[in-house]
Parts: sequence; C-alpha cells; structure tokens
Amino acid sequence: MEKQYWQSLEEYKKLKDQSLRENEEPLPEFSIEGLEESEIKGKSSRRDFLKMLGFSVGTVALVSSCQMPVRKAIPFLNQPEDLIPGVPNFYASTFFDGIDYCSILVKTREGRPIKIEGNDMSSLTKGGTSVRVQASVLNLYDDARLRNPRKVEVDSDWETVDRDILMKLEEFSKKNEKVVLLTSTIISPATRKLITDFTGKYPNVEWVQYDAVSYSSIRHAHKQNFGKNVIPFYRFDKADVIVSFNADFLGNWLLPVTFTKQFVSNRHLMKGKTKMSRLFQYESRLSLTGSNADYRYGIRPSEESAILLNLYNEIAKATGNPTYYAPPVSIEIKQAAKDLLAAKGKSLVVSGTNNERIQLIVNAINEALGNYGKTLDLDHPINLKQGDENKMTALVDEMKAGKINGLMIYNVNPAYDYPDREAFIAGLNKVPLKVSFAETLDETAGLCNYVCTTHNYLESWDDAEPITGTYSFMQPAIRPIFNTRQFQDNLVKWAGLGTDYAKYLEKFWEQKIANEYPETVKFSEFWTKLKQDGVLQLDQKSSGQPEFISQELSAEDPLKEGLEVVLYEKISIGAGKHTNNPWLLELPDPITTATWDNYVCVPVSYAREHNLNKEDVVIVNGNIELPVIVQPGQPDGTVSIALGFGRTAAGKAGNNVGKNVFPLMNTSNGRCNVSGTPVTIEKIEGKTYELALTQMHHTMEGRPIFRETTLKDYIKNPASGNERHKIDEEKNVTLYSMVDFDGIQWGLTIDLNSCTGCANCVIACQSENNIPVIGKDQVRRRRIMHWMRIDRYYSDEPENPDVYHMPIMCQQCDNAPCENVCPVAATNHSNEGLNQMAYNRCIGTRYCMNNCPYRVRRFNWYEYVNNNSYDYNMNSELGKMVLNPDVIVRQRGVVEKCTYCVQRLQAGKLQAKAENRELIDGEIQTACSQSCPADAIRFGNLLQKGSVVSEVNKEERMYHLLEELHTLPSTSYLTKVRNREA
Repeated sequence: MEKQYWQSLEEYKKLKDQSLRENEEPLPEFSIEGLEESEIKGKSSRRDFLKMLGFSVGTVALVSSCQMPVRKAIPFLNQPEDLIPGVPNFYASTFFDGIDYCSILVKTREGRPIKIEGNDMSSLTKGGTSVRVQASVLNLYDDARLRNPRKVEVDSDWETVDRDILMKLEEFSKKNEKVVLLTSTIISPATRKLITDFTGKYPNVEWVQYDAVSYSSIRHAHKQNFGKNVIPFYRFDKADVIVSFNADFLGNWLLPVTFTKQFVSNRHLMKGKTKMSRLFQYESRLSLTGSNADYRYGIRPSEESAILLNLYNEIAKATGNPTYYAPPVSIEIKQAAKDLLAAKGKSLVVSGTNNERIQLIVNAINEALGNYGKTLDLDHPINLKQGDENKMTALVDEMKAGKINGLMIYNVNPAYDYPDREAFIAGLNKVPLKVSFAETLDETAGLCNYVCTTHNYLESWDDAEPITGTYSFMQPAIRPIFNTRQFQDNLVKWAGLGTDYAKYLEKFWEQKIANEYPETVKFSEFWTKLKQDGVLQLDQKSSGQPEFISQELSAEDPLKEGLEVVLYEKISIGAGKHTNNPWLLELPDPITTATWDNYVCVPVSYAREHNLNKEDVVIVNGNIELPVIVQPGQPDGTVSIALGFGRTAAGKAGNNVGKNVFPLMNTSNGRCNVSGTPVTIEKIEGKTYELALTQMHHTMEGRPIFRETTLKDYIKNPASGNERHKIDEEKNVTLYSMVDFDGIQWGLTIDLNSCTGCANCVIACQSENNIPVIGKDQVRRRRIMHWMRIDRYYSDEPENPDVYHMPIMCQQCDNAPCENVCPVAATNHSNEGLNQMAYNRCIGTRYCMNNCPYRVRRFNWYEYVNNNSYDYNMNSELGKMVLNPDVIVRQRGVVEKCTYCVQRLQAGKLQAKAENRELIDGEIQTACSQSCPADAIRFGNLLQKGSVVSEVNKEERMYHLLEELHTLPSTSYLTKVRNREA
C-alpha cells in the first residue's frame, strides 16, 4: 500500500474514513427541468452586462485620470563618490541582539539598508541566515523607535540627560552607594573592556548579565567537571551519531545557523556519497529538530534525567565506568546506546534543559564516549548565554530591600520576561535612578526615569567574539535616522574617556594586535581589511584537554500523572524581542503553521479524552486564557506554549498579541528552566478563539508530492522511493511545442534531505520582493501573500508521526497551465524558461490561479500600501524605506508570484555583459538560495554543462512535482532519506 501523507488531523480522519466515503450514494445529477427561463438565463442579458461594464470602467478611468499622486524626490547636490543610483553597495557587519548571532552583509540602495545577506567569509555561518536575521532590517524602520532621549516620560535632549545622570553617578560614587549595570549577554571584547573601564571609574557599579532564556547549567556543569565555566563549541559536522534531549539546535538553541550548516554537511547524499549521520531526538514537544530526526521519542520533562541516566548506565557498562541507580523508564534507549558505542569519538550527546543534574549526566556520557576534544571543543567555547540566574535573583532581592540606588538597563526587558515580573517591578520602583538604553519604549523602559535612546545595530560600531578566537565586525550601513546614541558612546562619555566609541573600538584593536600578534601587517591595512571582510580568525594557543572530574550522578523520579508545560521560543519572534516585526508575526510556524498568536499545543490522546478541539479556549493554571491546537507528536502528559507573546509595549503590530507565559517558567532548581512546571488546564465551555493557520491553504488535494526512502534502501538502489519518476517520464506526451531557449534555462533544485523547514527562505523572499503583510483576518481567509511556502506533512499515526517539510514556489513550468488561460496574456513564457507576470496587463480574472495545480499564485484582494486597514510597514513613510526599488509594489486586483528574483537575473546579466564575459555558475542567486542555512536550495542555468543544478538533476533522487501532469517544471526536488533501520 502506498504511504499516505496528511497535513492536519481533519485530513487524517478523512483518509481513515476513505472506505466509508467510497460506499456513499452518489450525489443526484444536476437538472434544469422544471426551471423557469428567467431562472436559467438570469435577469440580465450579456448585452446589459457589457453596457454596465463599459460605463463603470469608463467612469473609473475618468476619475483616476484627474488625480496624480504626489511623489517626493530630493536631488543630490553633492553626490557621494561611492554611491551610484541604481547600483547597490554592500557592507560587512554583524547581527547580534543579545541572543542570536550571525555574520552578515548589508545591502544598501541610495544609502538605505534594504536586505540582509549572510557573509560567505564567516567560518561559522558560511553565508547562512535565520528568519530573525533576515527580518531584522525591518526593525531599523520601526515606527515604534524613539526619536529622542527621554526624561520622566517626555522627550528631552542629550545635554540635559548627560548632566543629570553624571551628577547622580558622581554622587553615588562618593557615597559608595550601589549601582548595577544590567545587560544582555555581551560578546563584544571591546564593549567588555569598556565596561571594565567604566566600572574602574565608578567602583560602586556592579555588572550583571541576564538572559530571558538561560543555559547557565551547561556552564556550571562544565565548571564542576573541567574547572571551566564555559559552554563548549559543539561540532555536529564531526558526529556520526547525535543524541539530543530537548535541544532544538536546528531552531533556536545557541547557534542554530552554525549548527544547521554543520548538521546538513553530513546529510548531503550526492555524487555517490552514501554516508550519513543519524539523529536521535528525545523531546517534550514537536520541535524543528525533532521533525528532522531519524528516530524521535516523546518524553515528559520530568523523565529526561531518568532516561539520560539509564542511557549513561548502558554506556558505562560497556566502557568500564561506574553506574548509578536510575528510575526505570519505558522509553527505548537500547538503539541509541548501541549506535553511540559504535561511534565513540564520533558521536555527540546534548541537552537543551537548564538543569545541572541533567547536564552533569550529559557530560559524563560524552566523556565515557571520548567525545571531548573531538565533537566538543573546550578550547574555543561558545561565548553566548553568559547570564546567571543567581545574580539576577540577588539583584531583585536587593532592589526590593532598597539597597540599589541606581539601575542602568541595556538590551533586556525583565519587566516583561522575568519569571517573577511583579517582584522585579516592585523592586525597580524603589530604585532612585533608573536608566534604560533602549530603541523603543518597551515595558521596562516605560518604568525608568531616563531613556537614553540607542541606535539600531545597522547604525552602530562594534565587534563580536561568538566563539573564542573567531571574531566579526559591526559597522554602520546608514547614518542614525533619529537623535539616538549608541549604548557604548554613553559609557565612553560618562567615564570621561574623551573620545567616541568608533575611535575607542579602533584603538582597542590596535592595542590587541600589537600586544598579541606583533607580526601582523601594518595596522591601518589590517583595520581596512577587517572592515571589508567583516570576519577575523585568530589562532588560539590550546591549553590542552583538562582532566575530567567525576561527579555523583542522580535522576529525579518522573511524574506519572498530571500535565507538565514546555515553554519554547518560536522560530519567528523568539523570546519576544522581535514581537513588533510584522514579517515575523505573519510567518507560519514550521510545525503548527499558525500565525499571529500563541496557543496551547495538547496531545491527540488528551484532546480525545477531554473533548478538546482546535480553537477551543482553556484556562492554564487558573489565570491564562489561550486557544488550543491539537498537535500531532505532542507527548502524552505534556502541553507546550510559545514564549514571546503578550507584549503590552512592543508597538502597533505586536501589542496585545497572544499571552505572556514567562510566569510559567520552572524555577524549582534555582535555574530558569523552560520545561517541567506542573500545570492544569480547564476548558471554557462554549468559548472559542479563531486562529490564523495556513496548513490547509493552497492544498494539492491529496495528490502524492512527497517522496522518501531509507538510507539502507538508497544504498541498494539510489532511485529508491523515486520509482514513479521514471514511469512518468516514459509515459508523458504533449501537444505543446518545445520551448526554444536562448542559451539559458533558469532552474532551481531543492534537496529535501537538507531542508530543515526553518522558513528562512520565506522571509528572504518577502524582504527581496516587497511582499505585503495582510494581517490575521486576511490570513484566516486564505489570502496570505508569501510567494514561497513551506508545506508541512505528516505520515503514520498522529501520536508520534514522521514529519516532512517541502518548500513550494512557482515551478516555472515550460508547459504552464496558467499561461494559456489568461485572457490578456499577462502571464507568458520567456526564452529563458521563466513564467513571467506583466502586472500592468493583469485584470485580476484569477483564471491562472484556478488553473495552477501547485497553488502558488497570490491575488491582491486589497490595496495593502497606504491603507490604514493594513497598518504595517507599507503604511508609513519610515516603514516604506525598506522596500526594494528594483521590484514594483503591486496594486489591488493584480496576481503575483515567484519570479526566480528576475531583477537579480537582469542585474547579473548586465554585469557580465559590461565585463564582456560569460555568466559564471553560482554568480546569480535567488533570495531563497543565497540565504538558505542548509544549502538545500541551488539555483543556476540548466543548460550550462557542469552547473550545480544541471548536475543535481542527473541524480536518481531527482523528481518534479506532479510529474504526471507533464507541466515540465524548472524546479526539481531530491527525495528525503532517513537514516533508520526500517
């Protein structure tokens, strides 16, 4: 029997009931007998209709011809040397928001940043990005940004703010009264040195780092085992077997772009390669990493330590290490233990749970397997997540006791995301001097005496050291838009250093290079190259592998009854820092496909037992009302809820969207843990809440589109799982004439074995092609405008299904069904294989949409620009600065779709023509292929011998969507391969 795939529980039930439907009586045939002539013909004739149409069109033309929109243009009086209108400039920089890191290139047009790309020169991110990195350019043009510094809730000026704060700092310093500088994790060596200089000037100032989602237990466990308070650098690329416990390393854990690059490097099966890593995922919710696992097991959070200790004991018996009592568990671990032992030194065990007991067991397993120094690097540790909950708890206690006279807050928002936010706010109200360094008036900044409005990162200077010895550089791509000042410039000024931070940064690096690397070339040349490349790798002397200090291991007894909650960061908005970004709010979640809200994901069995359905409303712990999603793969005894929602001071897009669930954080072990808190949920009878889900939008009506196999079968037969391709190719015939290509046939290929479903390509496409945000109500009406979508499919039973991600965009068919039904030839075929759209010819009949079997065309139902009903980035002069001038903004009544970024194709061809040369393979990339962190999307000329896409299309795993229709797409796919026994 052919394997069946389904997108929702409703579709799963239909598949189960298929035999019943086949036995139903057929519907009666439609008949016109007995109807009056007027009912058959209607009350208006064709002639009347055409009369009315002609009159209305003429009236509209007359009215519109009398109105000319005002277009503002300011000429250059003195044009900058390096600025040529119409030609983009790129600046190497760094994205770091206190949580996520990425080395980037900033694309600017006429002096304004419009697009973020990955930096290919980075050894960590290698040109990849994430959805938050891609969308960060929109934050620069956020209407919620503050325009001036503030004093006591009103705009002020820098002279007043500096005078007042300096006076207070001097006063507190003389009296030795405590002041705390509270920041996010700082990975900038220069900023850390500056803070040291600042606290040297004011010894009464204490520096505390705070992370809303903490992994401090990893540091503390390594301190106990190795004497180093570090998070090791994990090498997924060197691991043949990976066992992960609640670590969503492909989604949000530590360095997801880097880890995705590493992970997929061992999953590429091309050019005869048959070796592939194996991933076991034990988790308490269905995560992005779990959806890509070869073996996935659902567990309760309270079971994790017991399962890990049982796994350790299995390995310890085989390696001669001591064993410990572990509570018995029913979860399968034998296969994982066997594979780990077979890959000693080439395996990796990780946990994303912030619990020292669990992290000590993980360390003991990796030590027993000989993984330290091979797949875990302690010489080049990760410098992210340096916050410490103990210090934060002590700070809140001291504030409540009135022992803190000044609090300076940078890049954190504890009035929103601290688990006991009421205690923090109560303590903050007792602090005399409260200074916030913030871009917007967030929940914490709104409680402060002074707000020193800061630059956006695209207006700033800085450096970064994400892992020890690997550096990247941040430089401004635009002059400050508002009267703002970089956080570091405030410290420089108040410390009396007599310079600005840009010069301080340069001086810091000049001294560092002179002291540590005196053989380096002339500093001015080094500095120029550093700004050009944006990255730097400096050799670090190895301190040698430290001796492992064994610790007593133990596990807690798992809970048998009740519900445990798992809090998680969405791929889109994360922990809440980007909640006001409409691109991210409207991005469908890769697993639930929901937009614009958070919700309670409940297990299928629990929903069945308690009569819960999608969009029912429940009360969590008696005080948080949230809608329900019945989520396949959600483990029994657990529920999961996304963090980052429930903001009250985010901005016009993010205010009052969803509910704040940070108070549900588990703090029982002295650490802030996102999982394990016991909760109760109670259904509110008769109450529902509408969610905007996209999982059944643009459905292909159950036709088989996903193909898969196992590694074992693939080794025997590379065409395994793809046998249908050969049959379809042999049987297809056509009445169409062959397309005559002019030396180029653009093509794109997607490796489903590499694609993780991260949706980075969706936001990259939206940023590149000026795709509008339409809001929750329009998404609910199936009108989402994304040119790309990530279809999510399940197979097998819903309690623990296999999950599949499939990027879908216009397939650029050579026998395109859309082209021959357009009455005005608005959609036509180019001699380079593109299915083109002429927007000014489109009259909106939508025949093309109805005739497209792939459901990839979008219709502008409304005017989404300059429309208060869609008050997002396209409804303000500031927000529209992000628009790409190379791509027209479509009007109401027009159909649009993926164009393979035709503006990039034209620019690349013109550049090659100007240089009198042929196009080089890989020189032109679409927005999706350029930014993909998994290198799953490849683009190029199918007719060019030796090009990447032409070579990939020779693979026996290659197939096209709905090949039986013989539409001859230029987009192809490679089958999914899972590394499992069966």
